[in-house]
Parts: sequence; structure tokens; C-alpha cells
Amino acid sequence: MTALFALATALLWGLADFGGGLLTRRMPALTVVVVSQMLAVVVLGAIVVGTGAWSEAGSELWYAVAAGVVGPVAMLCFYKALALGPMGVVSPLGSLGVVVPVSVGLLVGDRPGLLQFAGIGVAVVGVVLAGGPELRGAPVQRQAVLLTLVAALGFGSVMALIAEASTTLTGLFLALFVQRVTNVAVGGGALYVSVKRGGRALPEAGGMEVVRSALPALAFVGLADVAANGTYSIAAQNGPVAVAAVLASLYPVVTALAARGVLKERLRAVQAAGAGLALVGTVLLATG
Repeated sequence: MTALFALATALLWGLADFGGGLLTRRMPALTVVVVSQMLAVVVLGAIVVGTGAWSEAGSELWYAVAAGVVGPVAMLCFYKALALGPMGVVSPLGSLGVVVPVSVGLLVGDRPGLLQFAGIGVAVVGVVLAGGPELRGAPVQRQAVLLTLVAALGFGSVMALIAEASTTLTGLFLALFVQRVTNVAVGGGALYVSVKRGGRALPEAGGMEVVRSALPALAFVGLADVAANGTYSIAAQNGPVAVAAVLASLYPVVTALAARGVLKERLRAVQAAGAGLALVGTVLLATG
């Protein structure tokens, strides 16, 4: 059960990341975050009402609120990094967020093993190599790496928080709804401030028509991300967190395969090696 739901998480997150990365090449990243989450709120709201999940409200929902605050920041950083690309490097580095839930386990009494120490070393080397020569004299690539690492920290925090936000299936629906409402509030506020400072909420070319035509894709991104949070929570609650975390962290493989198949991306050898090492380090850290 844990493996099945964790692998479903990897598939859903991978496809959501790929779709989000493509959309941010056509419209502002904040707009992608806010609109996709608004569409998810509508669907989740209907589910909460239909299942009577309101009866599950309790203090644990504050974990969902916290996840809702952190999530938009992580998504914004990650979508911007994906837009800068290449996806095959950015997405694997984003998987380093698994360090957070594993670290939480260490703080509550888990003892680090040899494989975990090895994983830290391998992951650091992977981060350096994945940046490749672009780290020297290419500010755009440096920015993409830094944004991805910030996003990874945020994603890992969301993983740890959402796993604590509910103990039942209907409670999970309510927790996801609260999380997404908070996402919209935080992301909408950031979008408002951005526009006030001269930023754009709509694409320069096409404006609202581009957003309207992209609504199905935006809905898919929002709902896939919600579903991934849900399947991860179920996986973490029904089995070892380390197993759930490591399997869920394989989502960059899905994104990289989608980028290779759809966008025909090709990576430099050093970048591919670094991305691979980042994933190996993640596996070692989570399973050590």
C-alpha cells in the first residue's frame, strides 16, 4: 500500500512539474500558481461539502495552514527555475527536498546510518556537477540552481507538514482544502504586490486569452499537485516514512522523461551525471 501510493505521488508530481514548467514559459509564474490552485480549491470544496469533511476540523489543520504558506513560495521558485531550465537538471535537484522529512525523523530520535552520511556527500557533489560549467559566467543558470534548492526546502517542508495534518481520509480532504485556500491567499497577495510594483499578471502577448486557453492545463497542474499531496500523506501514514519519501522523491524521473520525450531536451554529460548523483544521494539519504 505504501509503495503504491508513494509511486503514484511520484507520477503525479512529475507530471504536474512538467506541466507547470511549460506554462511558466507562456505566462507569469505567480499567475500559474494562483490560477491552478484556485481551480483545485473549487474541486476540493465540492469534495469537502459532499463528504461532510468539515466535521474533521481540529488543531492539526494548522499543519495544513503552514503547508499552504510554504507551498506557494516553493512552487513559485520551482516554476521559475523550470522556466530557466533545463528541466532535466532542475527537477532532480528539486528532489533533494526529501532531506526535510528524513531530518524530522532524525530530530525525533532516528540515528543516522552510514548510508545517510554517504547520501549527503553524494547529493552535494550532484548539486555541484548539475550546475556544470554554467555556474561560471552564466547568472541565469546560477539563479536556476539557487531557486531550485529553495524550492526543494519548501517541498520537503510541505511533505513533513501535510503528513501531520490529518489522520483520516475525510480529514485529509479537509486538510488539502485548507492548504489550497491558504495557497491562493498567499499567492494572490504576492501577485497583487507584484502588479503594484509594475509586474504583470497576464502574458505580454495574448493576455487573458492565453490564460483562458490554458485553463485545462492549469486545472491539471493544480489537481495533480493536490492528488500527489494526498497520496503522499496516505503513504506516509500507512508505512515507513523513509520508504514513502524515497519513492515519492522519484518524481524528477517522470519530469525528465517527459522533457526528453516532448521537448527533446539533451543534457551535457556533466549535468546528466550531476542530476543522477543528486537522485542517488536522495535515495541513500532516505534509506540509510
